[in-house]
Amino acid sequence: MRPATSSTTSWLATAALAAVLATSGGPVTAQSLPDSENGRYSMTPIPEGVLRLDTRTGTMSTCTRNGAGWGCYAVPDERAAFDAEIGRLQAENEKLKEQLAAGPTVSGKIDEALPKSDPLKKAEPKVAEGDRKIEIPLPSDQDVDRVMSFLEKAWRRLIEMANRVQKDVSGKI
Repeated sequence: MRPATSSTTSWLATAALAAVLATSGGPVTAQSLPDSENGRYSMTPIPEGVLRLDTRTGTMSTCTRNGAGWGCYAVPDERAAFDAEIGRLQAENEKLKEQLAAGPTVSGKIDEALPKSDPLKKAEPKVAEGDRKIEIPLPSDQDVDRVMSFLEKAWRRLIEMANRVQKDVSGKI
């Protein structure tokens, strides 16, 4: 046998590479596995379809079958909405604290509030000076007349209603 030369060695290496390529169906390339095979998603069956959890991001989706195939829609994340609202309220709270610390900025305001007057409001009971007794204001004649007028009308209507009921009952029996 004759000693191997470098041309023979390179020819054998080329032949071996060609055999590997022929059996693998083409050049060897790094192929990534689908996300469901490497554990990214966790699937749980639900009555509407499948609940999908993305283990990398933590987002959840509901996957349902429709006329065109399967469709996955993200489930609203309440925690994110709560965090956003908490952040907004904290910023508003800080802004209000800064305004309060800056002092009053209202101009044209008087120191004391004006007393409110209500002409229909009755006077408060007064305390007599000497005996320390409470004086209760009595209704005026006009107030008494209004109450009596109301009671008379109500009494008349009640009597009229009783008479109508009595006539209806006596006519049917």
